Order: sequence, then C-alpha cells, then structure tokens
Amino acid sequence: MDVFAVPVAAGRYELYCESADEPAVGADGARTGLGGRLVRRFRQTMADAERARERPDDARTGWTRRFGHWILGHVAETIAEQRLLWHLRRQADATLVHPDALTEAAARDLLRRTLARDRERHRFWLIVDAALVAVTGPLFFFVPGPNLVAYYFVFRAVGHYFAWSGARHGLGAVRWRTDGRAELTELGAALGLSPADRARRVRALAERLRLQHLAAFVDKVAPA
Repeated sequence: MDVFAVPVAAGRYELYCESADEPAVGADGARTGLGGRLVRRFRQTMADAERARERPDDARTGWTRRFGHWILGHVAETIAEQRLLWHLRRQADATLVHPDALTEAAARDLLRRTLARDRERHRFWLIVDAALVAVTGPLFFFVPGPNLVAYYFVFRAVGHYFAWSGARHGLGAVRWRTDGRAELTELGAALGLSPADRARRVRALAERLRLQHLAAFVDKVAPA
C-alpha cells in the first residue's frame, strides 16, 4: 500500500492514497448479534451511498427522498475521507511516499504526528456518534422501514471505529518504508501558481504519479 504525503500549504501535508478495492469491513465485529447487525448496516449504507452518487437528485421528488440523498451524500464524503485509514487496518507493510525535499526522519515524524492526530480525532467522534446511536437505536431496531437518521449515525460510529483502528494499527503495527519523490516537491511549489497554471501543473504531476483522483483531492484540501 502506498500512502502519499501531499503538500497542501506551506509546511502542511495530508495523507492520501488510491486503491481500486473497497475496504474489507465484513470481517470486523461479530457476524451475529449487535456487532454483526451494525457492520451489515454499515456495508449497506456504503452501497446505498455509492448508488446515490450515480443518480442525480430530482427537484420534483419529495422532501424525504431529497433528505435521504443529502444524508447519502455525506456518507459518500465520509467514505472518501476515511478510505485510507480503513485500508490501513489490513496492512502489514506500507510505503510513505513523500516530497524528496523532506528528509526520511522528517517524513516519518510527519507520519507519526498525522496518524496520532487522526487516532485521537476519530476516537472522540466514535464516542459522540456511539451516544447518538444509543439515542436513535430504538427506532433503528424496532420501527419498521428505513430510519435514515439512525442509519446515518450507525454508519458514522462504525466508520470512526474503523478509522481509529486504522490509525492505531498504522502507528503500532505497520512496517513503513519511505520513498522520496520529486513530483511531490514540485506539487508543493505549484500551489503558489495562479489558479489556471496551478490546475494544469497539478494534473500533470498527478499523471506522472499515476494518481487518478489526486487533482480533485488537492482542489478540496488545499487553499486556493
């Protein structure tokens, strides 16, 4: 697994990866009982969000359908944001690809600080969303038909658990290699260009790195 330390501002980096395979989440938690039901609901909500991305919302539809699409849109954003940590839970070895302007020691320190920050952040939100699941849980388990609010908080709680687990695993169990790349140093320099020149440069560097969605990621996380 390759994890890229992407420059997004002066002295600021975000971890990024691309994978053709969705995270394998079915093996986590019990197959039966509450844990199994939560994981199955999590996987179903993921599938629903992926299908919703391919169906444009129709303004003529009722508010409940539009509300459902709004929730699934947030689920799709969560999938994109947390995919790296979900994948990391399954890894024994990984490579940190970093700008070659960073020393190996600096790159490893950046990795440790970022994963430690993610571990604490996802642990906090896991506690918050678990409490919200407890509030909405009776509707989830006993009221017939879909309850999108409860499903949403179930998804968030399970997703934060997997992300917390991935960050912890990345800190304590993964064997990391490092690979300094000039393209990432050039990407950092491109952030200071005019918007049009920056977009062209980032797309070209993404092609050299063979990262299909890197340009969209930089647009989202790096200030213009």
